[in-house]
Amino acid sequence: MFFTGRYLKHLGYEVCYVRNFTDVDDKIIARANELVEDPISLSRRYCDEFIQDMVHLQCLPPSVEPRVSDHMPHIIDMIKQIVDNGYAYRVEGDVFFSVENFPEYGQLSGRKLEDNRAGEHVAVDSRKRNPADFALWKSAKEGEPFWESPWGPGRPGWHIECSAMSAAYLGYSFDIHGGGMDLVFPHHENEIAQSCAACKQSNVSYWIHNGFVTVDSEKMSKSLGNFFTIREVINLYHPLALRLFLMGTHYRSPINYSDVLLESASERIFYIYQTLHDCENVLSQHDKGLQESIPPETLNVINKFHNDFSTSMSDDLHTPVVLAALSDPLKTINDLLHTRKGKKQATRIESVAALEKIIRNVLSVLGLMPTSYS
Repeated sequence: MFFTGRYLKHLGYEVCYVRNFTDVDDKIIARANELVEDPISLSRRYCDEFIQDMVHLQCLPPSVEPRVSDHMPHIIDMIKQIVDNGYAYRVEGDVFFSVENFPEYGQLSGRKLEDNRAGEHVAVDSRKRNPADFALWKSAKEGEPFWESPWGPGRPGWHIECSAMSAAYLGYSFDIHGGGMDLVFPHHENEIAQSCAACKQSNVSYWIHNGFVTVDSEKMSKSLGNFFTIREVINLYHPLALRLFLMGTHYRSPINYSDVLLESASERIFYIYQTLHDCENVLSQHDKGLQESIPPETLNVINKFHNDFSTSMSDDLHTPVVLAALSDPLKTINDLLHTRKGKKQATRIESVAALEKIIRNVLSVLGLMPTSYS
């Protein structure tokens, strides 16, 4: 959630934000083998590209950014704890989590064990006691990176990586865990199971899952050929236009991408910055001698906007309502600056200064303040 950190800080919370990178998994290894490239090197290249995209979108950097390849001791220690606690079993050089030994399995997704059919969300393997059991450690195979472990050379399963790294930096109990809707099952369900198996006190207070990006109402995917990157979009539109577009839909809902909607977001962000730029020019000529009082009608606009912001953001981060609420204070500023009636108001400059201040504050919390309006 690229605006959650700023909002929590705005509320006065001390935020420790962990954003981990999976730089060891099946897909990365397969792609690296295709390119005849070291998997860790390939991952590092894509991680660096992702970080650059986040900078363009004005996402706050995380407090810590761990990578799987740097945390093998943490991962191995957690697997050992799960095995010792009786929630996992070894088959040759592999280690599997036993879902039947964890009665609470399915608490996040609401799925029952009988709903889990091998081959859909879990790998088919006749050696498993239950088709839904998942790998904590995979034995080394030719052409794959591996690390030494008590079960022989190999590498971790995908799910255990995230549990181990979150525990390393946040402990077993922390406030918020985020991800895409597609991670609810099996990934986050498995994270809960293995974290609780390692430590009974493990707990995440809030799970936050964002909706998919769709194109013409179809989920964006490489297989459908409707896939494009952030870099491709910001070559055509300002990064903050893309940020505004993404925040125009509630994070839990799917968001439909189209050029028409990006054009609309681009025009809207231009209007916002043009208005603030005009404010800046006018206020720079009246930096002294401003009165403290502003007329009741301006105060009403400010109070309503502030209340809309506070209420909407407190209601599951409802950014679309906040963005819509910007209309009144922006219109009021433009009326004061550009209409005959507005220019005649006695405390016109004071009103513009007060309106500009609250708009800037809200845009800052949303990560929508540019380095320069021009």
